[in-house]
Amino acid sequence: MKWNQFRLTTTTEAEDIVSSMLMDLGIQGVQIEDKIPLTQEDKEQMFVDILPDIPDDDGKAYLTFYLDEDEDKAPILLRVRQELEEMRKFLDVGECIIEESQTEDVDWVNNWKQYFHQFYIDDILIIPSWEKVEAKDSDKLVIHIDPGTAFGTGMHETTQLCIRQLKKYVTEDTEILDVGCGSGILGMLALKFGAKHSVGTDLDPCAIDATHENMEVNGIRKDQYEVMIGNIIDDKEIQDKAGYEKYDIVAANILADVLVPLTPVIIHQMKKGGIYITSGIIDDKEKVVVEAVEAAGLEVLEVNHQGEWVSVTARKNE
Repeated sequence: MKWNQFRLTTTTEAEDIVSSMLMDLGIQGVQIEDKIPLTQEDKEQMFVDILPDIPDDDGKAYLTFYLDEDEDKAPILLRVRQELEEMRKFLDVGECIIEESQTEDVDWVNNWKQYFHQFYIDDILIIPSWEKVEAKDSDKLVIHIDPGTAFGTGMHETTQLCIRQLKKYVTEDTEILDVGCGSGILGMLALKFGAKHSVGTDLDPCAIDATHENMEVNGIRKDQYEVMIGNIIDDKEIQDKAGYEKYDIVAANILADVLVPLTPVIIHQMKKGGIYITSGIIDDKEKVVVEAVEAAGLEVLEVNHQGEWVSVTARKNE
């Protein structure tokens, strides 16, 4: 059996979030090649006395994935390229050349589900449709979600940072706005935590279908949420539709370079005392986001880290 193999050229800076994007588009088990030097921990775990010579890091990374030769590759590759171009506005994603070839006897698509299993975020169980909830997890908050056409399964550190902050700040009266909602996972979890209503905005039309599907699968009624397409940073129609001084919580799991222009705008959607939860911030951009948050007149409450990612939580006091 033949499979289509695709090798995407990107940067080491972007490889983590690009591979997460591919996974959230339903492309699983992405192989990453780069020349990033091994850490001491890596070396210790290799259990060898002599390590091979590794060339100096050239900043490039190669992500390889597979599709069944009978699968319509055009719409999938189109979505990948669209997501990469959107990322290019805020992150150095490199050349983004996709080389195509064919390979034999790779039982990849039939086995890709082995790379996406149920996992936990504290006491929350995120589980795909092809796995069953075990008796030992009967006390967990169970969320059913599959990798699909919109970003956000909960696997990425940035999403997990947001989820933990939502759990901390959501109340039964919470009106939440999720900017860049993707799959709808943050709004859905806020509702599961007891929030009253959720509104999501996104630039990607796929977010509409993905959010509706995930909300329905997880038992969320249509009157509990709304999702709209548009750029709330500069689209007055979307700003008006979302509403002003309306939200107890605004969540934005977006790259730092988007959070900087977003923050002075989105404060107008927040109630006095409202909480602003941001993530998607690579660690060397932490200071930039904190400064933007403070410049907008918000009080920084918490800065949390997971891996190389950062979440900044702030409050509107004025």
